Amino acid sequence: MSDTLRITGWVVLAALGIAAPFLISSGRWLEFIELTLFVAVLGQAWNILGGYGGQYSFGHAVFFGTGAYVQALLQFRFGFSPWLALPFAIASGAGVGAMIGYLSFRYGLRGSYFALITLAFAEAFRVLARSIVSVTEGGRGVSLPLNQDSGEVWTTLQFTFAEPFLRHAGYYYMILTVLILAYIAVWRMERSRFGAQLISVRENEDAAAALGVDAFRVKMKAICLSGMIAAAAGVYYVQKYLFVDPEIAYGPAKSVEALVAPIIGGLGTVIGPLLGAAFLHSIGEVAKEAIGALIGPRPGLDLILYGMILVLVLGYLPRGLAGLLDSAWRRLGGGR
Repeated sequence: MSDTLRITGWVVLAALGIAAPFLISSGRWLEFIELTLFVAVLGQAWNILGGYGGQYSFGHAVFFGTGAYVQALLQFRFGFSPWLALPFAIASGAGVGAMIGYLSFRYGLRGSYFALITLAFAEAFRVLARSIVSVTEGGRGVSLPLNQDSGEVWTTLQFTFAEPFLRHAGYYYMILTVLILAYIAVWRMERSRFGAQLISVRENEDAAAALGVDAFRVKMKAICLSGMIAAAAGVYYVQKYLFVDPEIAYGPAKSVEALVAPIIGGLGTVIGPLLGAAFLHSIGEVAKEAIGALIGPRPGLDLILYGMILVLVLGYLPRGLAGLLDSAWRRLGGGR
């Protein structure tokens, strides 16, 4: 597929995303798309490190949760506006990434060792968030005050009491903006010298080092960029739900969503996390509705389903849905 066709496809997809609130009147369906975009952002953050860099993380919630907590605490404790707290929250994701990356990559941790250390850091941050009650409010979590003044929706970045259209689509456009910026960053990275070096480290780190690639520096850049995007997703979550606690911030749910979406959609591809998020959310909703109608609600069913789908994809679609679509496109084009 030519670059021109790819860019055209992305422009059309972005245009459809922007137009969605005008075309969809149902709040439920718009919420469904919004949550899909949220998971796609988390998945793209993971994809930078795991898909392009080959450094699989089992604890990406540590970046999401840190961004969410910094955004919430700066408003809750110090009275920052959301706009002023935003850069600090995103920078905190990069800072945590730099810390974990330095402690891991400096000592040559990779593969399962790196995956386990990220999981350990996520759990350590969860325990800290529960323990430092004077700062984080412990298990009670941090609740932000609800703004009920329709004239201050942009100041507070809260759209619950905004005029009808913003109430309908304000948070949707917030996560869509984060998604577009994240995807532009990854698209440019893929075509840059840094992207080529990151892929070479993924394929063979020793060979890349022999060719003059500073693997430590490249991986540090990747984990910091990944942390920033995941932290931006945390900012969106706090502004939408006005609440964060240790389980939401650092629990395994966000880490699972972050890694499953790009694996299902296609590792090391720009479109993969979005495809994976859309597929998983669609299957999850269908399963909840169908099984709920037959035997009643079953909490955790979606996670079981995710696991089954993950096993099938790894077994039969090693390149994910993006690879499947690429193969179909090549067949339609006569192998060109």
